[in-house]
Amino acid sequence: MAQGIFISFEGIDGAGKSSHVDALAQALRGQGRTVTVTREPGGTPLAEKLRALALHEPMDPLTEALLMFAARRDHLQQVIAPALDRGEVVLCDRFTDATFAYQGGGRGFDEAVLAQLERWVQQRPDGTLRQPDLTLLFEIAPTVAAQRLASARLPDRFESQPVAFFEAVAQGYARRVQGAPGRFACIAGDQPREAVWAAVQAAVRGRGWL
Repeated sequence: MAQGIFISFEGIDGAGKSSHVDALAQALRGQGRTVTVTREPGGTPLAEKLRALALHEPMDPLTEALLMFAARRDHLQQVIAPALDRGEVVLCDRFTDATFAYQGGGRGFDEAVLAQLERWVQQRPDGTLRQPDLTLLFEIAPTVAAQRLASARLPDRFESQPVAFFEAVAQGYARRVQGAPGRFACIAGDQPREAVWAAVQAAVRGRGWL
């Protein structure tokens, strides 16, 4: 059985990451891999209910963080870990880096508390943390992202935040990259779509997965 591969897609709202998830799934399936495409918060019936609460109901940052990790725990147990154990490729639209970026950076919540929650939720029996094998971080200026969101669907609690919030989110992502640089591939999200897709393929190909 082939070894499972876990790839996450990250970036501030409006960075354009989500449109490349399905394209990568198709490319990997074309090579005979079984691919599970999922998202966070969400990915299971329970986690999707928690997602709706987190995105639309007012709450304080601690409650928000707890909901994110509760959804993640169920998602890991029900979807991600079983798929990886079966040797599949898991493509996840956001994972824990988003919690550190949005709740830690954007909301200004204590990242030491987030790190403790990360250990509780993601620790495997051998003591290591379940993390993506590769994280594709789509980077874009918050002002450009705000312009994109302005013409999109009705915004949720996060998408409707001011530019200063997304600047803080981007700084939260930068801290995660500094903490685990080998896991991240940073992609300029303000390029033409074809160039962004080429960068995605190059990052995955560089790991020997395409």
